[in-house]
Amino acid sequence: MTINRRLFEILPGILSWLTLILMIIFSWQFPAAVAVFIILFDTYWLLKTIYLSAHLHSGYRLMKKNLAADWSERLKAVRWENIYHLIILPMHNEPYEVVAETFESLMKNRYPKDKFIIILATEERAGSSAAAVASQIRRKFEKEFFRLLITRHPVGLPGEIPGKGANSAWAAKEGRGLIDELKIPLEKVLVSVFDVDTQVFPDYFNCLTWNFLTCEHPQRSSFQPVPFFTNNIFQTSALARVVAFSSTFWQMVLQARPDRLVTFSSHSMPLKALVEIGYWQTNVVSEDSRIFWQCFLHYGGDWRVVPLLYPVSMDANVAPSFWRTMVNIYKQQRRWAYGAENIAFILGGFIKNKTLPIRKKIFWAWNQIEGFHAWATHSLIIFALGWLPILLGGKAFNYTLLSYQLPQVTRDIMMIASVGIATSAILSLVLLPKKPEWFRPYHYLGYLAQWLLTPVVLIIFGCFPAIEAQTRLMLGGKFRLGFWVTPKSRNN
Repeated sequence: MTINRRLFEILPGILSWLTLILMIIFSWQFPAAVAVFIILFDTYWLLKTIYLSAHLHSGYRLMKKNLAADWSERLKAVRWENIYHLIILPMHNEPYEVVAETFESLMKNRYPKDKFIIILATEERAGSSAAAVASQIRRKFEKEFFRLLITRHPVGLPGEIPGKGANSAWAAKEGRGLIDELKIPLEKVLVSVFDVDTQVFPDYFNCLTWNFLTCEHPQRSSFQPVPFFTNNIFQTSALARVVAFSSTFWQMVLQARPDRLVTFSSHSMPLKALVEIGYWQTNVVSEDSRIFWQCFLHYGGDWRVVPLLYPVSMDANVAPSFWRTMVNIYKQQRRWAYGAENIAFILGGFIKNKTLPIRKKIFWAWNQIEGFHAWATHSLIIFALGWLPILLGGKAFNYTLLSYQLPQVTRDIMMIASVGIATSAILSLVLLPKKPEWFRPYHYLGYLAQWLLTPVVLIIFGCFPAIEAQTRLMLGGKFRLGFWVTPKSRNN
């Protein structure tokens, strides 16, 4: 590893820790200056909340329109008949019920099933239980699609981190071999890599195909659906629901601002490009976003993400106990936050690439560094550290008018900003799937009240896992994270 690469890995953690430490020191030594900063920062956060709420509303409106569209009719205007879909479903030790639900959703899709090549990508390290699930899936679904492959990713391959990226890369190479045998041109194949709990809506592949055939740069684009974490939403706790919907809403906001959009979780891209860049890197945790940066650097910045503003449905975190669920949420958020590892990859690539416009380099470098810094620090500054000048500033500051006004001003700003939380609360009710039999009208009150937990969620399941992830990346060596597989289950 080069010196530059190591310095870039340290950068996110240094910036976050430096911000938090300086907040404490300055609150002690310069309480008045910090109080003014906090008021200005809270005002900035208020304006940002209004801005993001507007984009959330825009994203929802466009998604609702797309859900109502007749995509089969739209496809008639383009030549779609030769477009195949290679669908990779990496799995570890998920139960049969979870995997079967995914395959049943694929069967209900309106795109012709004779254009589906599906790979259930199992792991050798998962043992006989995964093999048994794969055998059951083969027996039930093999005849429903053009091809159904079961791959088995070997354990212990050199240079790999066991996880989704390595498994997906192995499966994609197997799929490419079959496609070559079938003499299907690579440019006619879209590859979708989905978590094995991803259930597609009926028109997903019609929508994806239409966007692929009508976008400006089809062979230089990824395609991103909106992830709904609602498969098992009625089995979750209030905290888990707030985390799940918050993740969905953030992706909706990003899809309304496509210039900042990077691939996340389940997504699709042309197989030809995937082959040309050498598939997913097998030694990273955040393979879903890394694949965007691989393409971006390989093609000299000529890569973008097309927002589908069309949903796929995935699992929220549910474990046998409340505390186990909380631990799983934290670990999942920490894995997502470990995407800060991409900063070193991006900045290193920008240094090597002399042809990429400096404007693009600055835009994306700032976008990624500021984004991960905000993830680790902003909620702490807003909800926890705003009281530091009063606590540490001493008697001289506490007798000032500014000391008296600080909590009142910040409280008033937060009250206005809570309109954004209220918007999220109402939208979360709109996006709930079909209600179970036990669900009663009074449950809606609880599902609204759960959003009062937002400050707790933002700190405990936002800042804390982000700080840990960046700290581990900064320390390196044995502190580095491996790929943690989120447990999936079904409780009937």
